[in-house]
Amino acid sequence: MIAIFTLCAYSAYNQNSYVIPKIQGEFSFDGVVDDACWQSLKPLEMIMHTPTFGNQPTEKSEVMICYDNTYVYVGARLFDSNPSDMLVSSKKRDEMDVLSESLMLIFDSFNDKENGLGFITTPTGLRTDFTISKDAIGMDIPFGENPLSTSWNTFWDVKTTRNDQGWFAEFRIPVSSMRFKENDGLIVMGLTCVRMLAHKNEVDVFPAIPPDWGMSSVFRPSKSQEVIFEGIKSSKPFYIAPYVFSGYQRNSIKDETGTAYETVNTPKLNAGLDLKYGLTNNLTLDLTINTDFAQVEADDEQINLTRFSLFFPEKRTFFQERSSSLKFDFEPGSSLFYSRQIGLNGGERVPILAGAKITGMAGKWDIGMLDLQTQSFDVADTSVGKLASENFGLLRLRRQVINESSYVGGIVTTRIGTDGSYNTAYGIDGIFKVAENDYLNVKLSQVIDNHFENNMVSLDPSKLYISWDRYTQKGVNYNFNWTRSGKDFDPKVGFQARNNYTLYYAGFGYGWIPGEESGIMNHGIRFSSMAYTDNISNSAQSVETELSYNLDFKSGFGGVFILKNIFENVIDTFSFSKDCEVPTGKYSFNQVETHLNSPMSNKFVMGVDLFAGTFYDGNRFSFKIKPSLNIGSSLQLGLQYEQNFLKFSSRNQSFSGGIAGFKALVMFTTKTSISTFIQYNTTENMVMTNFRFRYNPREGNDFYIVINEGRNTYRDIEDPRLPAFNNQNIILKYVYTFSL
Repeated sequence: MIAIFTLCAYSAYNQNSYVIPKIQGEFSFDGVVDDACWQSLKPLEMIMHTPTFGNQPTEKSEVMICYDNTYVYVGARLFDSNPSDMLVSSKKRDEMDVLSESLMLIFDSFNDKENGLGFITTPTGLRTDFTISKDAIGMDIPFGENPLSTSWNTFWDVKTTRNDQGWFAEFRIPVSSMRFKENDGLIVMGLTCVRMLAHKNEVDVFPAIPPDWGMSSVFRPSKSQEVIFEGIKSSKPFYIAPYVFSGYQRNSIKDETGTAYETVNTPKLNAGLDLKYGLTNNLTLDLTINTDFAQVEADDEQINLTRFSLFFPEKRTFFQERSSSLKFDFEPGSSLFYSRQIGLNGGERVPILAGAKITGMAGKWDIGMLDLQTQSFDVADTSVGKLASENFGLLRLRRQVINESSYVGGIVTTRIGTDGSYNTAYGIDGIFKVAENDYLNVKLSQVIDNHFENNMVSLDPSKLYISWDRYTQKGVNYNFNWTRSGKDFDPKVGFQARNNYTLYYAGFGYGWIPGEESGIMNHGIRFSSMAYTDNISNSAQSVETELSYNLDFKSGFGGVFILKNIFENVIDTFSFSKDCEVPTGKYSFNQVETHLNSPMSNKFVMGVDLFAGTFYDGNRFSFKIKPSLNIGSSLQLGLQYEQNFLKFSSRNQSFSGGIAGFKALVMFTTKTSISTFIQYNTTENMVMTNFRFRYNPREGNDFYIVINEGRNTYRDIEDPRLPAFNNQNIILKYVYTFSL
């Protein structure tokens, strides 16, 4: 019989905190949730989050939590009056793209009200773990980095069972998998528990978090319930993960005469090492040697209809864990640190010799440190020449001030090449919570570069940023932003779409969350205006005025409707293809956008995006459809088709470009899966294929087979005639993790 060590289980530690009970002994970790210890624990008090906040859940949920010296345990009895109706859609590791019956636990392990660690399971027993940064603010922003990242993986286990009463789950999370702060033997964390009843489009939550912030509401660590663990003695994690990879690569390159293509075959055999060590309860060191990210999923193809660089999200694991400790973001599309500048060049992988990262907290300081060394590299574009070996460094410090949601901090990034090039960026920032939903954000940054004259008192290498934001989906919301970026502000470890501009932005909105009688979940209207002006001439670079209305139904249908007026002052001609371009000049045009989605709870799900209206001195009609089919928990099929039609009658030019994509995922078990991703880009006349086999018998033990291929579909478009394929490669990678 397991004895309850802490008799005051779930009694209030103070008005806002609960004490989690500590247990002694062992119990059967089998997903049945019938051991004596579970019977003695009081379940969390779940309440309906959506469709009608505050109602009692339609199904009973009993979720209990306890711990011992090694693990945090969660036991859940998730009853369902019609278990045959349960939607069970996947067995894939780290699945968050499809809807399924699920249970999610979020721990704000540092209790900093900003970062979180999430753990999800479903009736199939799949494991999804993820990190949260920025208090989940930005989940609804269409560009920029998502504050949720599933690239983070840690060590934990889950067992599930099902019967005619519902489904049941037991989580076992090692204490060493969560970094935390200790104060006089007490560890305070934030806790949020979320149950998704997918077949009812219902979400139940503990604590009682209202849906006032939209889809991000339940993910916000600042809204979690404070809980207290007594006497946890965290063992410092020490994991060593050697890996070997082998394969074969074929590239087609022009011969020395430039009149034909020849095939270069390159066998690959290499090895590397990752190491993770807990320096303290709060600080973690990650080391990587001869880093390889061959198993990372391929990027989604994009067609660029703008005159600016495209932004691609980071998918590599090494850069994801507690990545918020490394960020220094300005307006969307601008950041002082963009990890894809490291180890990538124009889509090509640049070898990383070694790297180190330290993240966590020291006292009241949130710390992020990074240093990586890349190898010299011959790029495919021979006009660029050989890339020099480079060192990338970063130091980011932040600490709470005034209140739990206010911070001040600073950052330094460096990029130093063996060819004598260097680029250093540094900045200070502060974000201050001035009301329940209002935040003031201030940033100042400068760049030192070997290509520019460096003057610390000049605005040329500097960037200033001030914003005031009210984040809420209920009632009044607004955003104000002023940014000035100088002509020499070019952080080479960051992302900067424009330069030498001043940005003015103002947005006002109002949202409604109707009552129980309404079929509408939420809806709102918003008006915004944004202007980029040139710092030299003070003339407008871009101006965009927008009126939008969003609508989400309790059934799961939703959409947004947008009217835009756009002004663009094109200084340099840019093109969409060899036969279609936009000349220099000033243009004013209008556009209508519509984005619609069907319920995610359906087996067949459809998303539709439409764009129509004038476009520079012509017209545009674009659409994107994304149908997907979930056939039980073992098969997912998805299509994506995007087509853009541009016509400039006055110049007798036109452009038609599209992307067709097909995804298939076969999940034999939660440990074994096969995925295929095929994309056809008509603007590049290429078919890209990505095939991945993954066997993951336990956390830290992975075997991958990855096949990538890029084929030309229109070989006669150039002289000499293009090869049948640009590249082909097959890679086998095996990782085994030792725990010391």
